[in-house]
Amino acid sequence: MTKQSADKKRKSRCYDMIVKELYSDSLIYEESSLAHYLYHLLAEKKISLEDDVSKVDFNQANHPLVAEMIRKNLLGFHKIRIYSLKRNQNEFIFIYAASEQEAIQFFCETYHQLPLNCHEYPLDWEDL
Repeated sequence: MTKQSADKKRKSRCYDMIVKELYSDSLIYEESSLAHYLYHLLAEKKISLEDDVSKVDFNQANHPLVAEMIRKNLLGFHKIRIYSLKRNQNEFIFIYAASEQEAIQFFCETYHQLPLNCHEYPLDWEDL
């Protein structure tokens, strides 16, 4: 398969998706901006859940209104992240938390010491 045909196949798979699937994925993966935009376009009946995603036109959205929805967190997102906190030269503790401060606080309360450092890692991170 050539690179061009692979790109074409990948693009066609994207457009096989319907709005309902994209909206569901945006909620599952906590993509706040996308979810709020889709919610707005659905509420304004600019799209329907059964439409192909190629029909989604974000230019039809009321951008200041959606920005306010995102700021107010209308859909109630509470993203959890993973943090690596170094306990000593050879020991790392991984903590799921909403923020770095929350991870450090939990570490301090649990281990009665400050971590040597704290780094956020994406959930799909791999050490190669």
